[in-house]
Amino acid sequence: MHTAIEDKHVSIVNTKEPDQAETKTIYSIHNFNLWYGDDQALYDVQMDIPANKVTAIIGPSGCGKSTFIKALNRMVELVPSVKMSGSIHYNDKDIFSPKYKVEDLRTSVGMVFQNPNPFPKSIYENVVYGPKTHGIKNKKVLNEIAKKSLKGAALWDEVKNRLQENAFGLSGGQQQRLCIARCLAIEPDVILMDEPTSALDPISTAKIEELVQNLKKDYSIVIVTHNMQQAARVSDKTAFFLNGDVIEYSKTDKLFSNPDDKRTEDYITGRFG
Repeated sequence: MHTAIEDKHVSIVNTKEPDQAETKTIYSIHNFNLWYGDDQALYDVQMDIPANKVTAIIGPSGCGKSTFIKALNRMVELVPSVKMSGSIHYNDKDIFSPKYKVEDLRTSVGMVFQNPNPFPKSIYENVVYGPKTHGIKNKKVLNEIAKKSLKGAALWDEVKNRLQENAFGLSGGQQQRLCIARCLAIEPDVILMDEPTSALDPISTAKIEELVQNLKKDYSIVIVTHNMQQAARVSDKTAFFLNGDVIEYSKTDKLFSNPDDKRTEDYITGRFG
């Protein structure tokens, strides 16, 4: 018997309508506040995140960027002292609703972390791990998923003859692209990236940035970055966070060339941060 995710993988035709993608909002965040114990980390965050675009989150260390992105797939709840108020809707569904299983959210919203974190398994087993946990056992389908996902992460040509080798034998940049392939294997709608290139060399960083641009045709991407040049290169919209507040959120070229708030201008011109 095929599972839903298996049937989803058998047909690899992209059914997303470009015109819809232009206007659709994937996330709506309203008056979202978050505390770690008594310390407030986010203040009344209000923003809509568009589908099939790259949204960058910039700001100095400790401004709430990673906290915010981890709230989008509820990973922030793994911290015991967290309290939240306000709402986050993903595809018009309240992600904090008791009816919304966190497992379902994380199947739709994948995440790539700052440091590559492949499993201590083969390259192949890293990629098919997620589909296997969803009940896919058909070897032919798993092979197709592995190939498609590694191609999607621009890694297939480099590893197609090494699939049974340990993933730890890959370079840092290759490991990060493997983690992206592992994310793609469960066919999410959204990919969250938390400083995905901060541990990589310039050549690997350029490959990840090129990959991000290619992926937005099929996925909505939210990327946290300290690197403002990277935000300017890869994103369509940018949000500037400062001390837990969203100071400014607009189209990337507008924010970098003609910001509305002096604090944004001071940050992007290097006066602080």
